[in-house]
Amino acid sequence: IICVEGESSGINAEYGGCQEMNYWERLQHLKILSLQRRRERYMIIHLWKMYRGLVPKLPGIIFTREEERQGVKANLPSNEGKAGRIKTPRDDSFSMRAVQLFDRMPINVRTTTTINSLKIELGNFLATIPTTHL
Repeated sequence: IICVEGESSGINAEYGGCQEMNYWERLQHLKILSLQRRRERYMIIHLWKMYRGLVPKLPGIIFTREEERQGVKANLPSNEGKAGRIKTPRDDSFSMRAVQLFDRMPINVRTTTTINSLKIELGNFLATIPTTHL
């Protein structure tokens, strides 16, 4: 990710008089998301499309409608007895990360009915989260 972010930082510097700004200042000035945040946004949108039946569901992902207060939740079968172990490749898989991100979204994002309203609500929510580097 750092390598890719580095590549795009050089490209961003050429636009909008941003030559003197660092990468994170340029993102804020140009009002664009970092590559990591864009990837997470894609995961959320793709999982929402699975829930709405617009794309095929991945095996194992189950959508449940909880009480009205929580709305729709995505679930994956758990690996019972593996708590406390080191991270496995499954922990970084698309399915696992997408489910975690989707479930952390506010109810108004998860329960939208159109793709355009999802993108608007998701954009509004992501705008409230500061983008910082490690």
